Amino acid sequence: MANLKILKERISSVASTQKITSAMKMVAASKLRRAQEQAEAARPFSERMSQVMASVAGGMPKSDDMPKLLAGTGKDDTYLIVLATSERGLCGGFNANLVRAARSKIQDLQGEGKKVSLLCIGKKGRDMLGRDFSNLIIDTIDMSAIRRIAFSDATPISDRVMSMFDAGDFDVCLMFYSHFKSVMEQIVTEHQLIPVAVADDGASALEDGGTYDAEPGEMEILADLLPRNLAIQVFHGLLENAASEQGARMTAMDSATRNASDMIDGLTLTYNRARQAAITTELIEIIAGAEAV
Repeated sequence: MANLKILKERISSVASTQKITSAMKMVAASKLRRAQEQAEAARPFSERMSQVMASVAGGMPKSDDMPKLLAGTGKDDTYLIVLATSERGLCGGFNANLVRAARSKIQDLQGEGKKVSLLCIGKKGRDMLGRDFSNLIIDTIDMSAIRRIAFSDATPISDRVMSMFDAGDFDVCLMFYSHFKSVMEQIVTEHQLIPVAVADDGASALEDGGTYDAEPGEMEILADLLPRNLAIQVFHGLLENAASEQGARMTAMDSATRNASDMIDGLTLTYNRARQAAITTELIEIIAGAEAV
């Protein structure tokens, strides 16, 4: 009977866990719809912004007066990696995939003799990379209080990156985030924020093959356009990451719910067999006792 009691308690425990994972799946599905709408709405603007900037910058002759955000520092000795992860777990391999890509990039850069610093968005990246690269992490940006990402949440991050670049703290800035493709698939993306990568031919940056005429001039426009583009690209990365996180969490919780159901079925079968064996044993003992009398 002791084994039956243990099995019954375990079935009850797994059933309770199943209720939690099922509820988390529904919550993730609700959040995913809003996050996916935000990410998909931001994509055309982000892509068109890059195209406009590439068209304006592509037609400029190279000179010493070009903005630093576009021309860079002329070196690539120091890198800043901005890693966007989640604040919470239970989202499958979402964080692990991002951290794996960032770790591989850091190791490659260090192998080339580059100096690397790390800015984490979300505590999971800090926790997972802190064991190996704690000396590289300059700060962690807490996003736990943010329920729905807005442009005002991305602006302080881009401003900080911009101020670090102006101070000469790095030469190249890379951002790692997860691009949302579907509930089942999220693609780890490495995007260079600084210096801004543009097409060699400005006309090729536009889908229709056209170009932009800049007034009063390319330099004046880029002076305002480049910092704004930095904030937009950070905002776009955060939106994609938020949608990917909820998609990964929904998939993980759905898998956990189905696994719990399979486990309950298996434990119930074992419980019924043990109970039947116990009843059979008791009947045999009663019959044997009656025959002995």
